[in-house]
Amino acid sequence: MAHAATTLAPGHDHDDSTRTTLGFWIYLMSDCLIFATLFATFGVLANATAGGPGARELFELPYVLGETLLLLASSVTFGMAMLNLYAQRRGQVIVWLAITFLFGAGFVAMEVNEFAKLIADGAGPGTSAYLSAYFTLVGTHGLHVTAGLLWIAILMHQTLKFGLTGTVRRRLACLSLFWHFLDLVWICVFTFVYLRGFL
Repeated sequence: MAHAATTLAPGHDHDDSTRTTLGFWIYLMSDCLIFATLFATFGVLANATAGGPGARELFELPYVLGETLLLLASSVTFGMAMLNLYAQRRGQVIVWLAITFLFGAGFVAMEVNEFAKLIADGAGPGTSAYLSAYFTLVGTHGLHVTAGLLWIAILMHQTLKFGLTGTVRRRLACLSLFWHFLDLVWICVFTFVYLRGFL
């Protein structure tokens, strides 16, 4: 009884790294299922343009390539943050996370601009099943990147305040998995949604 009271006392760190890692992998697998469903839906509706514009008329490939390069660059800078994490260089971790944040924010800004332009041109999600599937798939990815940016900002604050504690290191490792996962999903989006539409 005394042991139970002691372990539940405030101020103790009960973050079990094994359970944290397992739980996060389960979350990533559920996210894989969500994106797999969205890709399958898009694949089914890819030609359902209702006589409206398709990918060739809607998208500017150099612009989307710019988005892609920004996100891939953010993956490299996050990798640099993790290398500095293992080297216990707190200042460098924060610098590389900040650069990653800027690249990610640039990607989201470009995506929002692309959506706004499509809607202004009368090619919103209600125009056709194709565009509905497109906005859902690409928008879901964009929401994930936005959540990742919020997570980066929070962990930058925690790193500044608490240093590179075991808990902060675990959280950064989970965020790294999440960020690289989003890059992989975007490569699939770029290939399956954009490039395929131009073939």
